[in-house]
Amino acid sequence: MAFTPDNLARAQEIIACYPRPRSAILPLAHLAQDQDGWLGREAMVEIAGLVGVTPAEVQGTCSFYTMLKREPVGRLVVSVCTNVSCLVTGGPEVLEHLRARYATDDDVHVEEVECLAACGGAPCLQVNYEYHERLTPESAEEIVESYRRGERTARGVSGGRVGGRA
Repeated sequence: MAFTPDNLARAQEIIACYPRPRSAILPLAHLAQDQDGWLGREAMVEIAGLVGVTPAEVQGTCSFYTMLKREPVGRLVVSVCTNVSCLVTGGPEVLEHLRARYATDDDVHVEEVECLAACGGAPCLQVNYEYHERLTPESAEEIVESYRRGERTARGVSGGRVGGRA
């Protein structure tokens, strides 16, 4: 991975916003992930070079945050909450239904997350960080399918546009 010329210019703008370049690691990781759909070793090496730290320091930061995907994921990242409120209102059933439905689908990555901070609408999930609440296994599948059909627009795995990917 190398930043595209436009994203390299954007990376320099981001770095300039901080008194210490290393403070830009996280926003640069999001930029790289938005560009390529995930954050690979090459991206972390490039970010390290831009901010003057070791690749291990970038990896240490990026491995802490679950929203940064260090392996390729599908175009749609479906994060299903199974924390307390969602646990008792059907979150695990939603998760298992979606895992089974999309087990062999390279376009959809289903993951379990601890808390999406939407307890009042439990069970909930996010599709590329867009919230959906009060779900059943069937309604959750219909939401994912509506993204696949293009009826809803996914913003990208970091919340930005889906750059460089179909």
